[in-house]
Amino acid sequence: MTASCTRAEALQMFGLAIFAGVGVFARAAHAADGVRLFKIVTARDEIVVGVADKELSGDGSDLARLTTKMRAAGHLEVWRYAVRKAANGDLEQAPSTRVMLIYSDTLRIEPYKTPLKVLPPA
Repeated sequence: MTASCTRAEALQMFGLAIFAGVGVFARAAHAADGVRLFKIVTARDEIVVGVADKELSGDGSDLARLTTKMRAAGHLEVWRYAVRKAANGDLEQAPSTRVMLIYSDTLRIEPYKTPLKVLPPA
C-alpha cells in the first residue's frame, strides 16, 4: 500500500511539474512578444491597440502607465491590432494601421487578453 501511495504521489508531483512548466512557458512566450494589448472604448466605437513595452515607462500597472502617458500628452500614436490568418492557417493578432488616440475622446481603457499569438510591429 505504501508503494502505491508513493507512486500516486510521484505521478501527482510529475503532473504538477508539467503544469508549472507549461505556465512558465506561456508567461515567457507572452513576455517575449514585447507588446501589450488594450481595448479602447470611445463614444463611437471600440478598437484593440498594441503598445510596445518600451513605450510604457514609469511605475504601476501597464494600464496605469498607458493612461498616465495619454493624459500627459493629450494623445498617443499606437498600432491598431486585428485578427488575421497566418501563412500556416493559424489565427494571430497583428498590427494593421497606426492610429492616434485622443485622451479627451476616450471613455474607457481595458487590458485586452487574447489566446492568439501577438505579433510585434515591424
